[in-house]
Amino acid sequence: MKKFLKDFIIFAYKQAYACIFGAFLLVMIIMSKYWYPFDDILYRYDFLFISAVIFQGVLILSKLESYKEVKVILIFHMIAMVMEVFKTSPSIGSWSYPEYVYISLYGVPLFAGFMYSAVGSYIARVWRIFDFRFEQYPRRIYAILIAIAIYINFFTHHFIWDLRYAIIICILFIFGKTTIFFTPHHRTYSMNLVIGFVLVSFFIWIAENIATYMRIWIYPSQSVIWHIVGFEKITAWFLLMIISFVLISLINYPKPR
Repeated sequence: MKKFLKDFIIFAYKQAYACIFGAFLLVMIIMSKYWYPFDDILYRYDFLFISAVIFQGVLILSKLESYKEVKVILIFHMIAMVMEVFKTSPSIGSWSYPEYVYISLYGVPLFAGFMYSAVGSYIARVWRIFDFRFEQYPRRIYAILIAIAIYINFFTHHFIWDLRYAIIICILFIFGKTTIFFTPHHRTYSMNLVIGFVLVSFFIWIAENIATYMRIWIYPSQSVIWHIVGFEKITAWFLLMIISFVLISLINYPKPR
């Protein structure tokens, strides 16, 4: 029992360390909502973008993130921004950014991409510090194809059928038997990889509720008064987790146990 408790404490500590970039963004979001004295000279979104760039630089200089990891995270940032521009366009309007911004792309704050890359940063770091190993991991080509299908469906479901549930069935078929092994300290633990995806997606959904409450972005139904984001949104984060995980797997090749 003592060994398990020790492992749990170390696990929690390392998880907090792995979340450092996302936690930094969340702290800055909350802080700037309730105390932001620079509004006359710098819009809040621009401040958050500059803060994220500086903090990312600190992570690189302190070697908490490798250049190889940053390259993949940057790719994820760009992929996310393309989706953001599409989703926030007047003809789609899935969500919006209610505040003014200078540093933007077609009205989308460049800071928005960092909220996605925070997920990639977490996966890259947690993969390394817990020494992930896998059993029955699918062939790389299958994982890449499912990630591409997810990304395409984020766009096409506005015009044709929404294939997300068919894609989820494919995910269960491809990753359903995959076991992930992780080592917090000395003992190695395991769990089903899909369950891991769901758990992380749930915590991202919690962070999303905090961000929308702070009016970083809002959904159409939140324009007048804030309310909790529906549980069905966890599905979208689950699918996004797959894309993030597959991208990181391109530099951290899944090692067998």
